[in-house]
Order: sequence, then C-alpha cells, then structure tokens
Amino acid sequence: MTTKEQLEQRFVRYAAMDSQSADGMNETPSTQTQLELQKVLAKELKDIGAADVRLTEYGIVIATIPATVRGAPKVAFLAHVDTALDYAAANVNPIIHRNYDGSPIVLPRNPDQVLDEITAPELQGLIGDTIITADGTTLLGADDKSGVAVIMTMAEQLIADPSIPHGPVRICFTPDEEIGTGIAKVSLDDLDADVAYTLDGDKLGDVTYESFSADKARVQITGISIHPGKAKGRLVNALTLAAKLLNLLPQHTRTPETAEDREGFIHLTRMNGTSSHVEMQFILRDFEREGLKAHGEALQAAVGALAKLEPRASFSCDITKQYRNMRYWLEDDMRPANLALEAVRRAGLEAHVSPIRGGTDGSQLTERGLPTPNLFCGIHNAHGPLEWTSIHEMEKSLHVCLELLHLWSKETI
Repeated sequence: MTTKEQLEQRFVRYAAMDSQSADGMNETPSTQTQLELQKVLAKELKDIGAADVRLTEYGIVIATIPATVRGAPKVAFLAHVDTALDYAAANVNPIIHRNYDGSPIVLPRNPDQVLDEITAPELQGLIGDTIITADGTTLLGADDKSGVAVIMTMAEQLIADPSIPHGPVRICFTPDEEIGTGIAKVSLDDLDADVAYTLDGDKLGDVTYESFSADKARVQITGISIHPGKAKGRLVNALTLAAKLLNLLPQHTRTPETAEDREGFIHLTRMNGTSSHVEMQFILRDFEREGLKAHGEALQAAVGALAKLEPRASFSCDITKQYRNMRYWLEDDMRPANLALEAVRRAGLEAHVSPIRGGTDGSQLTERGLPTPNLFCGIHNAHGPLEWTSIHEMEKSLHVCLELLHLWSKETI
C-alpha cells in the first residue's frame, strides 16, 4: 500500500467517527466519543509495534517509537482528536474526489455548499490531487484528524524501516483542544520530550511559531422580572441590556469579521438567558499582551458604563486566562522553528512563516517549557461545512516530519 493510500484510508476512517468536544463539562475528555476514538488509536499503535502505549485517565494517548540514533533529542508529535463545536459533527460522510480537475466541487447533500475559486482558492494548485470533503451537512474534521492520520502513518513507517535516522519519537493524541482544556492534562514528565511539534496547520509549507494570546470572558446581567402587563417602570429586561452592551462594543473594528493579519478582536461566542438573567461568553484575542489587555478593558468599560445607565440591574464581568503567544518563549531559542523551516525546504517545498490567528496545544506547551511550533497538515476551511483536506498535502506533511527527525538526530540538547 502506498503512503497516499495509507493516509487516505486512515483519515476517512477517523473522520467518520464522531469526536466533537463539548463546552462546560467538568471532566476530560468532555465527550465519550473522543475516548472511543482514542481507544482505536491506542490499539493501532500497539498493533504497528509502538512501545510504551498508554491511554491515560484523561483520555490522552502517549506512545514511543524507539530511537535509531543514540543520544539524539527526544521529539514529540501531537495532534488533537476532537472536532470543533461550531457546526454539526455527527454522522460525518467523507467524500473522496480523486484526480481533482479544477472545477467547483458541489457538496451533494447541500448543493448550496460549493468549493470554488472564492471559497477554496488553494484548490487551484492541487489539480490531479485527491481531495476529501464532507457532504455539506457536517464539518469534515480535518482539524485535526489530518494531523492524526499523518502522525499514525509516520509512526508505522518509522517502525517498519529502522534505517530512518531519528532519536526517540514520542506520539501524543490529545482530547478537548477545541475547548482549550485537554492539553492541561498532559504531564510534561509523561510526555518526556525535549522538543515537540503540533500538526494542526493549513497552508502547504507553513511553520508557525507565533499564535494569538487568548482570554475568555463571562458577562452576567441580572434584571428585574415582572409580568409584562404590569411592567411599566418596573421591568428591567436583561435581554435588552445585553443588546445594549453589544452596541457599546466596537462594531466596525476589533471583531472577527472586520479583523485580519495581526489585528485582534472581541468576539461574542454564546448568549443564553431570559428577560431576568443573561449570560454572555466572549473570547478575546490579540498577538500582543498589551492588545489583549486592551480588549479586556474595553469589555469591562462597556459593562461598567451600562451598569451606571441602569443601576437597578446587576452586572459582572469575569476574565480568565487561556493561553499566550508562543513566540514569547520560542524567540529565546529559535532552533525548533528554524529546523522545521529547513525540513520544509528539504521536502521540496517553499517554507512559509505565518502567525496563526488562533491557538494550538503548542501555545500552552511552549509556555509550560516545552517548545512546540505548529506544522501544516492539509487542513482547509476548518470549523464549517466547506472543510476539506488534501492527500498530497498530508503526504508532504509526513515527508517534512521525517526530514525534521533526520535534522534533530544530528543535534544535541
């Protein structure tokens, strides 16, 4: 079986398994479906001959590929098994489009969903490739099952061919990346690596060593409830106050739909409630600490202004740290990023450095002391029905990982 066939078969099998995470849960993993996929991956690792395969109490899979070069640094590769909460992710039906001819791809169960030069401009560089989509009613889960398929196929090749030079290779599949909680359960002692890479990126040849810094915020508004027929002068509608709060926040800047490049934002992700009580959840994002702080202060100022306008209501605004830009730590030692860029070039690709307008498990790992840049693996249009992946790009991602291991086998820590 060719590498492309291995990647395709693995990816399709993983994508068909529901593994969506769920916010607001108190346990890790947050859903049983993630644990079922992790059990499958742990068994596969044992079957191909990986060593020290473990499924931890938090649903994290860790394994080892023994070294073929003595004394080389320990390199870890990570991918997350959960899929995003933004769109339906159950009953995924992966559709394989072989020998892509450059024409629009119409998703069969929702013909309004079309991949073309507007929605998927990267496709024009992939004529002849095998493209995989969902059917238009769910997301695909390429984020991050493309990464999972690449790492599993790499592990199988490393075990099958001991002539490939590498130090100890640590494999780690994490749950709950999309809600930002799973990686906190990964013990650095258990992972036992000198350097790590997440495979959770998109553009061919991309190496990312800079991410957003992130906080989340919860705003609660409690009004005064009363029968609407007797409400004059007495009702304080929490829903109306929530609408007013949104109007006090920036509308034409500092929102996801108006921001690009290095611009941050304030984003309302969820709002629940009634006329008596409303809870609003926001995410705050910026590449710089100062910008992130400013977004939080803007939200708090808006809440404070509204509280002065309606003193009969009660308000709270709680801001919680999520993760920080990995650049703050990686810039102290750029070797993990520089070797990744060299590996991309050795794989015959043009290397790109792109700040990611998001975060990866590597953001938290890097802050905790394990340098973890992010590598491309063929993810496109993540978190929605137009998500797709490329077998060619997944194969190139695997090639980069092998080149990277070769480079690290010559290094010392």
